[in-house]
Amino acid sequence: MAVKDRVEAVLNVGLRVPSIMLLDVLYRWDVSSFFQKIQRSSLSNNPLFQYKYLALYLHYVGYILSLVLLTLPRQHLVKLYLYVLTALLLFAGHQVSRDYVRSELESGYEGPVYLEPLSMNRFTTALIGQLVVCTLCSCVMQTKRIWLFSAHLLPLVARLCLVPLESIVFINKFSTIFTGLEVIYFLASNLLVPYNLAKTAYRELAQVVEVYGLLALGMSLWNQLVLPVLFMCFWLLLFALQIYSYFSTRDQPTSRERLLFLFLTSIAECCSTPYSLLGLVFTVSFIALGVLTLCKFYLQGYRAFMNDNTMHRGMTEGITLLILAVQTGLIELQVIHRAFLLSIILFIVVASILQSMLEIADPIVLALGASRDKSLWKHFRAVSLCLFLLIFPAYMAYMICQFFHMDFWLLIIISSSILTSLQVLGTLLIYILFMVEEFRKAPVENMDEVIYCVNGTYRLLEFLVAVCVVCYGVSETVFGEWSVMGSTIILVHSYYNVWLRAQLGWQSFLLRRDAVNKIKSLPTASNTQLEQYNDICAICYQWFKKCDDMNNAVITPCSHFFHAGCLKKWLYVQETCPLCHSQLKSQSTATGVPNQDTPAANQNPAGQEEAPLNKEQKDDRKEDGTELSEETSPSSSGLTVSSDSTPNPFIPEYKQMPTTKKKQRFNFTVCCRF
Repeated sequence: MAVKDRVEAVLNVGLRVPSIMLLDVLYRWDVSSFFQKIQRSSLSNNPLFQYKYLALYLHYVGYILSLVLLTLPRQHLVKLYLYVLTALLLFAGHQVSRDYVRSELESGYEGPVYLEPLSMNRFTTALIGQLVVCTLCSCVMQTKRIWLFSAHLLPLVARLCLVPLESIVFINKFSTIFTGLEVIYFLASNLLVPYNLAKTAYRELAQVVEVYGLLALGMSLWNQLVLPVLFMCFWLLLFALQIYSYFSTRDQPTSRERLLFLFLTSIAECCSTPYSLLGLVFTVSFIALGVLTLCKFYLQGYRAFMNDNTMHRGMTEGITLLILAVQTGLIELQVIHRAFLLSIILFIVVASILQSMLEIADPIVLALGASRDKSLWKHFRAVSLCLFLLIFPAYMAYMICQFFHMDFWLLIIISSSILTSLQVLGTLLIYILFMVEEFRKAPVENMDEVIYCVNGTYRLLEFLVAVCVVCYGVSETVFGEWSVMGSTIILVHSYYNVWLRAQLGWQSFLLRRDAVNKIKSLPTASNTQLEQYNDICAICYQWFKKCDDMNNAVITPCSHFFHAGCLKKWLYVQETCPLCHSQLKSQSTATGVPNQDTPAANQNPAGQEEAPLNKEQKDDRKEDGTELSEETSPSSSGLTVSSDSTPNPFIPEYKQMPTTKKKQRFNFTVCCRF
């Protein structure tokens, strides 16, 4: 059944490609200009000029027929192609009969066929050809009335009956006329079929629009016609024909530079109409999708297809190409200018693909750095891809500077390549920091501060690059040629890449400063309070360590205990208590401070109904990786963790955590990158 579905899918696409080819040919052929050239020439009395309006009508009818062929259901489309195939077979039978009669007239032999070897060979060849044609027509039309397709056998039967050669010519013409009358009768009997199909289709479309709306109708047609694959197949066929026509007319080998020029000019020739441009757009989209899929497969293997990311579908690159082609008027240019412009647009598309590859690789590389995965092959794949994304964009920017004159559009490509390299460099530095912390026996102090400095540095460089691009664009607009499109691009670039970057960076700085101020305003828990609390930090699930500056515990206004570093990193994300979700206020505005001699609000005093677990039992549970739940946690703490509370990932002791908690830590790390 799967094979049948695949065959039907291939037929659904392959049978519609000729309709788009016909639309492309009709668009290229301008009837008005064609007849204007005839009128200007000395052949103004050409009989073709008399059929000008008829040719115009046929031109429009060709558009209508092409659209009908494009939207026909697959069953009717298959039936139509079978009719066309039958007509071609009948024409082939007519050609075989005509060639046989001509060869007999040239030989002049009117005796019995079986007495002359050459005449017998001609007769046998023609007879076998006609029988094959009749059999194929009967099979295609699924009928047993084979005599309907055997009119071209009459000249052979007449020759076998020793009919004179002059009479055989007349019989051949009669067989052709008879076949033509059969075709006319068939067309006349099915004359109302297109009308009935159109009526049925209109009724179904009206029902769909009335029930579901125009959007649902458009999506249904998009899925049934498989337009992306259809236009891609059409463009690839067009490109293959262009390459074949070039090499079929050349005898000498082509140099490497000539091959590159041939590649660009062939692409330029194959995007001179809106249909071929759409074909190129969908082809680029599928190529980008293939590259991104290979990137995910290279990094994760077959696991990449288990959790497919819908963000990377390759449509971004195709839409980018379409927008640039429409803005620059690509299809209206000459072939040479079109090839030059296409080279720049393809550079932009490649830069977009590299950026999408980085979006795929960045979380995977950080995951390997933060986890205990010791597979060298996984680390090699991640680092090698990052090195490629670091070197190739820089090399591409260098090649652009070498071969093109610098302008605003090329500067945008160069800046995008530089930004990709900077982002990869920041990712690699964070990966190295994670690996250094992995091989150290003790955790690195203030690791989050170091990561923030690395991210802040390369984001500052990104901001400076964006400012340079805007300044260059403004100077080119003021002192050079002003255009509405250039000014629009500058405004969009200024808003998204300068203003939003500056705003996000400043907000991140303010959040970190406020978090530090809030932590400083909270009281520090004493050793007596920690002994009385005798529990773990609800963010990192680690025990409070006494007399350790790096793990000092602070008390929130809602009387909850947390590590100072853990709570500070939590406050980078949200300003609520991780347990009760109450707003954390500074100590100066708090209603009160918990007394050192009073147990915390989230703590049950000793001697209640449930006895607390001793230290050895808690250590055993921590070493076994058993998660603390509401039932299994020490009852002396009275700790009730909310189901929607998220543990903070930035813990320096992640090596001591169980595997499940380390996964929670890393997922939060990736989602909350600065």
